[in-house]
Amino acid sequence: MVRNLLYKENAMIKILIAEDEEPIANLIRMNLTRAGYNCTWAADGTEAADLMQQRPFDLALLDIMLPGCNGYELLQYAQSMGLPVIFLTALGTTENKVKGLKMGADDYLAKPFAIPELLARVETVLRRYHKSEGTLKVFDITIDTASRLVLQDGRQIALTMKEFDLLLLLARNRNIALYRETIYESVWGGEYEGQSRTIDLHVQRLKKKLGWNEEITAVYKVGYRLAGE
Repeated sequence: MVRNLLYKENAMIKILIAEDEEPIANLIRMNLTRAGYNCTWAADGTEAADLMQQRPFDLALLDIMLPGCNGYELLQYAQSMGLPVIFLTALGTTENKVKGLKMGADDYLAKPFAIPELLARVETVLRRYHKSEGTLKVFDITIDTASRLVLQDGRQIALTMKEFDLLLLLARNRNIALYRETIYESVWGGEYEGQSRTIDLHVQRLKKKLGWNEEITAVYKVGYRLAGE
């Protein structure tokens, strides 16, 4: 079967997920895989350390409270290999966050977290280490994340800054219903006011420019979704 939605940006990016709670690990792996990343799951710290030794990774997502060896110990092991690390943990106090960052973690995300935020932080860390190629293809368009260019069948589509950010958010969360609050916070960076028509207006303009009347759909009482496969 030919995929309707093909991602090229992260096809070769390998991510290690060290998480002892299988439902959480599956949720993370599913969404990262949808975004085009190659994911490997380790259920405890010992297995994660073994995997780091056996194969190369581009990024490690580590829980702190792991059986075997904990996330802090794994961080030191990852650092010896030059492997960037993002902590994903229930230890969300400022003290724990400061400790993790001072030890050398590249980012620290407390549970529960929103998947769009996780994807954004993953991309940011990978870009910092020059591990992201920066191009992804969605239906009939190609998005160059580095130059912020959008091409449709080879023709450049003129988008405003917010329209581009909105498109990128939808593309990285294909087939996921995004709440209006999530969209607003991710694109505009502020707190969503329920009566604001900003999101609707930008979505309508984006649909018109791309000719995506069916691809982007409204989800009742939630927000918007970009169709997947």
